[in-house]
Amino acid sequence: MTSPEIHAQDLRRTFGTTKAVDGVDLSVERGEIYGFLGPNGAGKSTVTRVLCTLLAPSGGQASVAGFDVENQPDQVRLRIGVALQEAALDPKQTGVEMLRLQGRFYGLSKSDTERRLADLRGLIDIGPALEDRVSTYSGGMKRRLDLALALVHNPRVLFLDEPTTGLDPVSRAKVWEEVRRLNADLGMTVFLTTQYLEEADELADRVGIIDHGRIVAAGTPEALKRSIGTDLVVALVDGDPEVARRALLPLPGVERVDVNGFEVTAAVVDGPAAISPVALALAESGEGLRVRELSLRTPTLDDVFLSVTGARIADRDTDTDPARPAEESS
Repeated sequence: MTSPEIHAQDLRRTFGTTKAVDGVDLSVERGEIYGFLGPNGAGKSTVTRVLCTLLAPSGGQASVAGFDVENQPDQVRLRIGVALQEAALDPKQTGVEMLRLQGRFYGLSKSDTERRLADLRGLIDIGPALEDRVSTYSGGMKRRLDLALALVHNPRVLFLDEPTTGLDPVSRAKVWEEVRRLNADLGMTVFLTTQYLEEADELADRVGIIDHGRIVAAGTPEALKRSIGTDLVVALVDGDPEVARRALLPLPGVERVDVNGFEVTAAVVDGPAAISPVALALAESGEGLRVRELSLRTPTLDDVFLSVTGARIADRDTDTDPARPAEESS
């Protein structure tokens, strides 16, 4: 049995009294796309920086490509590509100049570097603008150039830290397409941190959901969504949502009821059969409760987060991760 390409056991990282990472266990197999999902401040960036050897762990153990991140950082760095959210691009250089310089940093010969540039031109889809100064690039072009820089040396493991934050839908779709191609064509292992639920759902073979420095759920996106019910009946109410919760819990076919603000979500076995009894129970619950909206839908990864943490990802989206530069939290 082969060893995991990325492995962490009881991984911890503190900043003073702040526990940014508080006992994380994870395992990523070679050739997997692993989605690391959570709100800003949950510890995603800190875990990524420890795995990339940019931060030393405060406790526990982690390895990447078979090498210990703390004791063998140079071996890890030779085998990984890293595209962090804060791309460090020199605006005075052209894209080609930056790619050639990256090749030199990794000890590639001039001919090998030019071959990699030819491959990467098609991958990153910047076109003739690759010859222009980075200062003229759009946000999407900068993000794709940063991805290309991470790939010059053809790494075994690619770390992408929120690669599509701030991109328009077309640019985001382009990045998704490139990630899929890298994984499918090269068998590259991808560790993808994101706060976008649809990104993890669309790309990841497996997902780990982190909150307050701990992994609170892990599995395939489909398995995680199935774990909270086949269908969801969602009611937006005026009045005390706890009244609604108490009215729905005894109903046949209702497996669980979650409350988030004035939104009441009932996980049910059979949505079409349950929506009428749910509506009736809410109408008869009394105590001034009024239903403003009632809808039926299938679960999302945000519903999984709500189930395990009691809040939606957007409600926790405050950037308090000490590993993230301060200017990004503004």
